[in-house]
This record gives sequence, structure tokens and C-alpha cells, in this order.
Amino acid sequence: MIAAPRDLFEVPAPGPYLLAHSVGCLPVSARAAIDAAMLQPWADKGSDGWLDWLAAIDRFRLALAGLLATGPDLICPQPSVSIALTALLSGLPRRAGRERLLASRHAFPSIGFAMRACERLGYRLELIDGDPSDAGIWSAAIGPDVAAVVAMHVHSNSGRLSPIDEIAALARAAGAFSIVDIAQSAGILPVDPAAWGVDAAIGSCVKWLCGGPGAAFLWASQTLIDQAEPLNVGWFSHVDPFAFDIDDFRYAPDARRFWGGTPSIAPYALATAGIATITGLGVDRILADNRRLIACFAEEAGADIDMTHRGGTLCLRSGQADALAAAFQRIGCRFDRRGDILRLSFHSWNDEDEARQTGQAARGLRLALA
Repeated sequence: MIAAPRDLFEVPAPGPYLLAHSVGCLPVSARAAIDAAMLQPWADKGSDGWLDWLAAIDRFRLALAGLLATGPDLICPQPSVSIALTALLSGLPRRAGRERLLASRHAFPSIGFAMRACERLGYRLELIDGDPSDAGIWSAAIGPDVAAVVAMHVHSNSGRLSPIDEIAALARAAGAFSIVDIAQSAGILPVDPAAWGVDAAIGSCVKWLCGGPGAAFLWASQTLIDQAEPLNVGWFSHVDPFAFDIDDFRYAPDARRFWGGTPSIAPYALATAGIATITGLGVDRILADNRRLIACFAEEAGADIDMTHRGGTLCLRSGQADALAAAFQRIGCRFDRRGDILRLSFHSWNDEDEARQTGQAARGLRLALA
């Protein structure tokens, strides 16, 4: 018998859990996965558990590769999205006259923090104002002095999509590298960095991939890998980690050159269970469920909601934000808030009753998409 989607997750109480954009639900399979991949080899083998632990990392890379329509050699585990971005930017080949790093002012703040820190390497950060879903603002900003363009696939506080393929083409035409943040899209939207034409992608498993915190990643094209020399290196960045020759460092020929020192194992064992659960459900199905449940919400709320060119998060702006938040809290709804924007993400573990209940709570209040 095929399990119902809700039965695949441990869904927190009390009311509708609508926080997939923040922390996805724990997959039922995750507890056994962490025991088999991390704890049992440790208990049984001690230091000899490393073969099992590295095999767990290989399974993580392979699972993620299937989701991103790519090869595992182009994927490297990372502790966080901002560390992944720093690894990429620090490793870019420096080219005379290219000092500008470009991002939208609407990017997730951690992205801006990491980019601004790279000013110590001689770069200069520029944040673009305007709607990041408009290719025109990117076209106007990208020029011959740009080293790299970093764009969010989905913006966390509006749900708006950036035209990544167009941005990548603009960057390529100007001779700049392009990097896309897929933290808010992997697991809810189709993601194919190679097809977009970007040089690199960064993301996290804690949100729609239901993989828990600590398992971020980067994808890099082989062309970028061949040129990149990241500063944050360690023995697992080496072509042969077990050579143990302090005078002979050589970068790994694949994305592992971005890895660094002794890796964590547990976050990736957990995340592999999340990716497997999401892949088993199917991203197309999760997106279809998301849109169906949003439509149920909108009908009950009496709101006109068009999710075209949006991610999975329903980002609601209201002049009655306090009243709207209180209405959701009364039914035990799990959501979050950024100023006057309330964020709700329907997933396959939710049902139409929950969507209608949430919509009824919002009826009579002014709603608009951010």
C-alpha cells in the first residue's frame, strides 16, 4: 500500500503546519537513517566507521544529483549557504577591472553579508534596487566590471521568481560568473542549474527538502571547477585526502575542492532521507498539491491570489497584519512573519480541510501578495 503523504512525515501540532519555507517536517525515515549511516557504524567500528560515513556522503551527493539533473561529481556538501557562497567567491579567478559583485537588495541577508565580507579580497558589493523578477534591472546593472552575479531563484519574503536563465545569459555575455541560490526552490520547483546556464548554485536541505539544518551544498559547472581555487581548503579538498604530505596540496578535480577539512556526517545522512522522501513523492506532485491548497485557501478567504512566477510560499501583505496573525494563531496555524508580510507554505502533508480552515480565518481581512 502506498503511504499517504502525511504519513511520511512527523508533522508538528497543533494546527496546520505551514513552514516548509523555514524548516520542513522530519521524514519518518530519518531516525532509522541517522542510526544506520552514522550511529551504528560508530558503535560497531569506532574509527573504522569512516568508510561507512564517507559512503553516506556519497549517497547524499548522488541523491541531490538526481534532484538537480546533474552528476554527483559537481556537488559538494557545505555547512551553510553563506559558507558555500564564500567558498565560490573566494575561489573565482581574479581578472583585472572586474571588481563588482552584484545582487538584489531583496536577497536573503546572509547572502549580502557573505558578499560584503569578500570586499576584503578586493571586490565591491552592489545591491540592485527594484523588482528582482524583472530581467531589465539586471540588464541595466551587469557590465564589464562585474566579476559575479548572485541571484535568488525564489525570494524568501515575496516568493517572487528571478528569471535565472536570462540573468545567466546576461552575465555570460558580459564575461561575469553567475551563481543562483536555490534554497527556497529545491524540493518545490524544478531546478536544473546546467539548463539555466549558471556557473554555480547554492542551497540548503532544511526547507522544502525536509533534510534538517546543517546540510547545505553547492553545485558548480566543470568549467568553473577547473578555474576555481577556493581559500577555505583542507585535506578533503585535496585530490588525494590520504596522501598526508604537508608540502603537496593539489585541488580535487571535481567539486570536492570546495569541501575543506574533516566533514560532518550526521546532517547529510539526515538530509539524504529527506531528499529520498521528496523525490519519492515527486516535486511535480508537491507543487501541484501546493497550488491546489493555495486555491482552497484563496476561495475561503475571498482573496484573488495568482501564484504565477512564484515559489511555494504564500507571502501575504496586509494592512491588518496583526489581526491576520492573531486569526491564524487562534486556529493553531504554524506560520511566520517578516514585518507586515505573513508567510505560509502548503505542502503535501497538508490537506484541503487545513487549507480551508486557514482561509476561513483570513476571511474579511485585506490580503495581497507581497
